[in-house]
Amino acid sequence: WLRDADPIAALVVAGVVVYVSWRLARRTIDALLDAAPAGVRGKIIAAVRRVDGLLEIDRVRIRRAGNRYFADLSIGLARNVTFQRSEQVSDAVTAAVHDVLPDADVVVHSIPRAVNTENIFDRVRAVATLHNLNVHDVSVQDLRGSLHVEQHLELDERLTLKEAHDRVTLLESEIRHDVPEISSILTHIESEPATIETGDEVARDANLEKRLKGIAAKFPEILDMHDVQMKRVRGRLYVSCHCTMSDELPLSRVHDIQTELETRFKQEAPELFRVLIHPEPRTDNRR
Repeated sequence: WLRDADPIAALVVAGVVVYVSWRLARRTIDALLDAAPAGVRGKIIAAVRRVDGLLEIDRVRIRRAGNRYFADLSIGLARNVTFQRSEQVSDAVTAAVHDVLPDADVVVHSIPRAVNTENIFDRVRAVATLHNLNVHDVSVQDLRGSLHVEQHLELDERLTLKEAHDRVTLLESEIRHDVPEISSILTHIESEPATIETGDEVARDANLEKRLKGIAAKFPEILDMHDVQMKRVRGRLYVSCHCTMSDELPLSRVHDIQTELETRFKQEAPELFRVLIHPEPRTDNRR
């Protein structure tokens, strides 16, 4: 058997050389192709999926250049999230990648997505957000199977009526396209202040304040009214006040009370141009 020892040893050595050469070649090829270590992509996906607010992961690309890793991710977010929230989620995704590759250079692309849980209000606001417009007080009525939408839209006060109306027309058209089940849309156009107004604080009018408090006292939900302030801006009278209500009162009812109280105030004192009512819970009454 000694005669076969040399050939056998040569084969073993050759096998070792081939194995080591293959490993070295594989490392070299991976480096040339910017390949990431096996399993890293799966670990990154698992870490990113734990980020709150993330809808989906569209793409994950990982490569290595020298001793540095680069990660490029595309993530899906709800289309109605704010820019600030989108930035927060992107930062959280970056942190999740760094948990796997601490020194990686990470780029995160966020893509807006419509979600199945969106209701008609979300869809209307999403279209407005797409056009960088702010709608509020959105109301939807179902009249014999037909949906009718009423909404308030804030536009720059420096626009002309024609310019504002054109923007509203475009928005309503886009909403109908995105939400085809809507039969009609009526938009109340409001001017969004673009300038700081100069005003003067008005001396306390005890008689007017007493009259307004008397009106507020007729609402059983209003526990008290305080911190009444008056000011005059461009010759028009502004009034603000704080109203204390029960902690458990539904917000929808609070809004109804504010609206009705504002109407009653203006009926009692037609000289009032603007009324702002700040509701406070009983447990956080900062009088």
